[in-house]
Amino acid sequence: MIEVKEWRHERERMVKEQIVARGVEDERVLDAMMQVPRHLFVDKVYVHQAYNDYPLSVGHGQTISQPYMVAAMTELLDLKPDDMVLEIGTGSGYQAAILALLCKMVYTVERVSALKEIARERLEKLGFSNVAFLIGDGTLGWPQYAPYDGIIVTAGAPEVPNALIEQLAEKGRLVIPVGSEYFQTLNLVTKQRGRIFRKEFFECTFVPLVGKQGWKE
Repeated sequence: MIEVKEWRHERERMVKEQIVARGVEDERVLDAMMQVPRHLFVDKVYVHQAYNDYPLSVGHGQTISQPYMVAAMTELLDLKPDDMVLEIGTGSGYQAAILALLCKMVYTVERVSALKEIARERLEKLGFSNVAFLIGDGTLGWPQYAPYDGIIVTAGAPEVPNALIEQLAEKGRLVIPVGSEYFQTLNLVTKQRGRIFRKEFFECTFVPLVGKQGWKE
């Protein structure tokens, strides 16, 4: 990734006060949060709010998650450099950029073509070459490149989509908000010897995951 020095002090403050202070410890995740210039992933009108502790609109009814949520979900994935990761909900491209610094390849699915194109342009300008994009129904995943070592869903689902569980590799980790259309609980789903294990973490609020195995339009 091309180094971006602008707003570095704000990124340092963000990592220290919003992320480390809340218990995120993975040094690779913290380093990625320091490197990726969040202000380049928001509309110009929100640039001065880019490093604040809340989500921001990216248009089309979608948001860029608050920095802590991005870091916490990424830490739960426990990524290794050779991992292949599936992201459901490209949005601004910010989460994909964080993932791309931590794993071998990111496959990201977005249902809004305009968002996908903006995210692709941002990531290309920053020098990322290990992110592939697909326009489609995220609840169905991206079977072509399965299985995935990690799957992250950046929208709230009524239940964990079966398609995503099927595309999860042995010992893989799936991080997804599950609950109502307005409030969810962050879930970690793991697969070991064909068995599925599920653990709940903290409450959160994401936009609804729309699709055949999610909320209906």
